Amino acid sequence: MQDAITRDDIHDALGTTAYDRFLVYVMGPYKSFNLNYVLSERELANIDIEELPGPIRKLFSAREDIDDALALLRRVQGSLRADPGVNAFLAVDVDIDTDDVDAATQSLAFAEASNATVFVLPFLGHNFGVGEEAGSVLERLSETHGDRIVFVHEASVTSEMIRAARARWDLRVETYDTEEELHKRIRLFVADVMNRELHGDLARLD
Repeated sequence: MQDAITRDDIHDALGTTAYDRFLVYVMGPYKSFNLNYVLSERELANIDIEELPGPIRKLFSAREDIDDALALLRRVQGSLRADPGVNAFLAVDVDIDTDDVDAATQSLAFAEASNATVFVLPFLGHNFGVGEEAGSVLERLSETHGDRIVFVHEASVTSEMIRAARARWDLRVETYDTEEELHKRIRLFVADVMNRELHGDLARLD
């Protein structure tokens, strides 16, 4: 069993950025939701995909290369690493075997060690597993890290987890319609956390 995951463990696994001691854990679905996975061939045969609204039609599209949901998280990560230059990372960037530390425990450790944690919930994402992991993080860290956590969900996404985040944990929740808006909202949140650390409202983690 591996010892506790530390900020140094995370930092050492990542590349250098302008503010490389400011860690931002980016969390979200790595897989897109695809109706081909849940409908039978007979059910699919009775659906005229071309007549469906655009967002629903996308649910039937094939995902053979890098998944759209994971690609979105990578773009969010890259955007943050460029501006404002923080050390944004995904769980898979820190090479810890899930046989040593299970995924839920890793997520909790990453969030606890990070200056900020961002949950991204896109319309096309498989969000169920993310919701469970997010719930465990919030249950443990909402009192100590609540000001460092944000949910940013596509406007068409609703869930009990999002409602609970607002009502139970008084968590900051943002919505977006376009990817440009997503990046902007996350940058503003991260900049706010950085500013609060600099001016003493939030304790510095190093």
